[in-house]
Amino acid sequence: MNLAAATNENLANASNTLIYSSMAVYTLAFFAHIAEWVFGSRSKVGRTAAALNDSAAAGSTEQARVAQGGGTTVLERPKVVTRSAAGTRDVPDGPGAAGGTFKGDLWGRIAVSLTVLAFAVQAGGVVARALSVQRAPWGNMYEFSITFSTVAVGAYLVLLALKKNVRWIGLILVTVVLLDLGIATTTLYTDSDQLVPALHSYWLWIHVSTAIICGAVFFLGAVGTLLYLFRDSYENKVAGGGTPGRFATSVMDRLPAAKTLDTFSYRINAAVFPLWTFTIIAGAIWAGDAWGRYWGWDPKEVWSFITWVAYAAYLHARATAGWKGRKAAYLALVAFGCWLFNYYGVNIFVTGKHSYAGV
Repeated sequence: MNLAAATNENLANASNTLIYSSMAVYTLAFFAHIAEWVFGSRSKVGRTAAALNDSAAAGSTEQARVAQGGGTTVLERPKVVTRSAAGTRDVPDGPGAAGGTFKGDLWGRIAVSLTVLAFAVQAGGVVARALSVQRAPWGNMYEFSITFSTVAVGAYLVLLALKKNVRWIGLILVTVVLLDLGIATTTLYTDSDQLVPALHSYWLWIHVSTAIICGAVFFLGAVGTLLYLFRDSYENKVAGGGTPGRFATSVMDRLPAAKTLDTFSYRINAAVFPLWTFTIIAGAIWAGDAWGRYWGWDPKEVWSFITWVAYAAYLHARATAGWKGRKAAYLALVAFGCWLFNYYGVNIFVTGKHSYAGV
């Protein structure tokens, strides 16, 4: 074995070690997020939410009062954060997973710190994999998976750095990343190797990298959409005089309002949709260089287009009267389901020109 081959093998082993190490740190972050939710549940979340709603109602009453005794009363507007549009419920955002408690917030900060550490270790594993094969580290499903989860966590951390209220995603994100890495290392793992000649192109860096970024951000949007549906059902039940269970109350009251979650998902999906459009165009250009045709209705091409149509339908539905809210949210989940099938279903169960990358 020559020196170059030995170096590449060492880098591949280092990549595997770093990926497994990141899984260990993500596991610690998972338990820290669990602790954040558990200690946060001991706060008076329900009482706080009720107090905020009472404050909003009292504020509306006070604003209707007239000056008495010739004096003028200066009233402060209730500090209730709402994201509702005209004709919808005015519901305050919840206090977050930590429930507004010091101990819950402490565990939340520990969880985020561990997530940052795990992200750094995992990113190191992806870079080591790239160095071991001397190409872009997404030439097969294993490499795509470890890069996908790295980008998803990176996008989440960027939102946190921008002071966005997204820490409620942490537990779900870490859980999915652990599942993704578990499947990647046990089922999808492929030894470091070079690709077939058709994939040796700078378009590998452009086309596949944008596909990974889109998938990672679409995932965050799907999480927001799913939680929106749960929170919206909870708000409807409360507004109708129903009494949700203790567990549902503890969790749902700490999440952002349904309108906030809906807006978050919409903005995420709308922001990345143009990049997904570029991904399909870049793939067509690469296909023209590699196979001599820009579009051949290959299964991967077909499902990429179906995914594009599904997200376009969702964005159009958001602007259409009668399709906002839950109906549009269902479309968003269907669109992300199309993206998932395009990646897992097409690659594993369908044979096409994109199959040569291997599992």
